[in-house]
Amino acid sequence: MYPLMNFHTHTTYCDGENTPEELVKEAIARGFIAIGFSGHGNTPFDSRYCMSREGTEAYKKEIARLKQVYGGQIEIYCGIEADLLGQTDTEGFDYVIGSLHYLEKNGERYSIDGSLGHFKKLLAAYEGDAYTMAEDYFALLSQTVERLGADIIGHFDLISKFNENGEFFDENHPRYQAAASACLERLLKTDCIFEINTGAIARGYRTLPYPSATQIAQIAKAGNRFLLTSDCHQKENLDHSFEAVTHLSFWKDVEKTLITDTSFLKKH
Repeated sequence: MYPLMNFHTHTTYCDGENTPEELVKEAIARGFIAIGFSGHGNTPFDSRYCMSREGTEAYKKEIARLKQVYGGQIEIYCGIEADLLGQTDTEGFDYVIGSLHYLEKNGERYSIDGSLGHFKKLLAAYEGDAYTMAEDYFALLSQTVERLGADIIGHFDLISKFNENGEFFDENHPRYQAAASACLERLLKTDCIFEINTGAIARGYRTLPYPSATQIAQIAKAGNRFLLTSDCHQKENLDHSFEAVTHLSFWKDVEKTLITDTSFLKKH
């Protein structure tokens, strides 16, 4: 197994269940070499899960304190997960995860991944046309680096969270494949990093990580880097399924450019 680290973690400052200090202690107990925090950036139209502007400042101060207290035992980094439709100031963070959790349709914003009910409302706004929905999703996601300056692309195919068994659309459909591929082509022209994200496995929505094996192959062919993350919302899930995914058939593509230390953060 590779050196343990996780750069996609959420705390009580947003929708996580544990404090940053609890997560640091858990990471040390598990032998992690590094932990990066990635609180949800502010989305003023939906405050249920994100940090407020005031909360973001308190979050920064707490992570800085933890660096002082625990820096001799583990590397600690302060990142942010910024949503494309949010209003997040990404300056001053060690790294930025760029994500898309919403789509706008008919003047309203709908959550992609909040719950199955939320997803069904989104699909209904598209009158059941899942392929147009996917095309809109990937077209917007393709702007992640350009608009957010993201270092890491969060859960690339999040639109498929509730579609494990193909209930809502066929992920092999030409329109879906074309939209995802075009999005990747644009992102792959940058040096952005792609998560192998096990968060939906931890929460019981999927049996495989994001992105799909087809998308992983396209990323690997271009030579872009991968980062193994768990999108942790509970300390028990800091390294959920990390060992398991290394035995999946696509892992041979991932490990060629897998990030296994913190040197990728040095540009900050």
